[in-house]
Amino acid sequence: MQTNVLLNLGWRPAFQQQLSLNELETYTPARIIAQHRSEYVLQTEQSEIHLPILHSLPALTVGDWLLLDSQHHFVRELERFSLFSRKAAGHKNALQLIAANVDTLFIVMSLNHNFNLNRLERYLALAHEAQVEPLIVLSKADLCPNPDDYVQQVQQLGGRLLVEVINGLDANSVAKLKPWCSAGQTIALLGSSGVGKSTLINSLLGQSTQMTGAISAEQDKGRHTTTSRSLHVMPMGALLLDTPGMRELQLSDCEEGVATTFSEISDLAQHCRFADCQHEHEPGCAVQAAIQTGELSLRRLQNYRKLQREQAHNSASLAEKHALAQKHGRLIKAIQAENRKEKKGY
Repeated sequence: MQTNVLLNLGWRPAFQQQLSLNELETYTPARIIAQHRSEYVLQTEQSEIHLPILHSLPALTVGDWLLLDSQHHFVRELERFSLFSRKAAGHKNALQLIAANVDTLFIVMSLNHNFNLNRLERYLALAHEAQVEPLIVLSKADLCPNPDDYVQQVQQLGGRLLVEVINGLDANSVAKLKPWCSAGQTIALLGSSGVGKSTLINSLLGQSTQMTGAISAEQDKGRHTTTSRSLHVMPMGALLLDTPGMRELQLSDCEEGVATTFSEISDLAQHCRFADCQHEHEPGCAVQAAIQTGELSLRRLQNYRKLQREQAHNSASLAEKHALAQKHGRLIKAIQAENRKEKKGY
């Protein structure tokens, strides 16, 4: 089962261990390498397959591994080792899957007006929740006279954060990312529109795979240039998973990720006088004391509170919707059962 083709697609022993002997002999493993509006594109050891997106399928995303029968019909999905998800954009109470089975997350931010620590903390919360290693990639270094200042701002969020400054148009600069790009590794890119993700993808792949869009010099806001999620094989052997620029990234079911991203606040809170301290005006608040001494920034505390409230609200909204859907399903089944009884005359 562990052929070079599968290994290069990201297959690993943890997936094979999920298969029974009968499944090993009967079914074909396939990985989702692209997702469009109406279909998934799958790659098996032998060929590329197009699978229509049907309501009967479970929620899937790029990076997932599936089992197919001899007719290329869906059998089941394999358990993921990592998953990125978010609350769907807009007012819908729905969870949107972003990427599965990712080893490293490249968080791309450009060294211009796009640079935003609050947004970066959102991406870090996603990475930590998924237990995927984040690498902060600061792009457009050729347009920034003082990139070290930005690096210091990022590292203040956590001393162990990995940061690389690159110029996406310079192959030698992009080569700094090679240690994370070995064969069989899956890398996802996240970043808002206009940060140079498509340019970086082109450089990593050594070809113009993604369209690149012009950027407004006045607003530094790029256009959405990627319309579907897709996975590409890099010359170094890694699998590069691109996701469209996300203007609205809402957190859901991300409590652990938020706590890890702001771990120093949790550590400080243990030294507050009161166990239920809200870190506002209570006496003996270690968090407020850290703000007064400059050990902790007020911006960081405010964003921590904001992300906590947001993920709690979105999680509750999704849980409520799920409960209502279950209740509605039980009601429909009860009505159908009653109708069957009436037809039978009892």
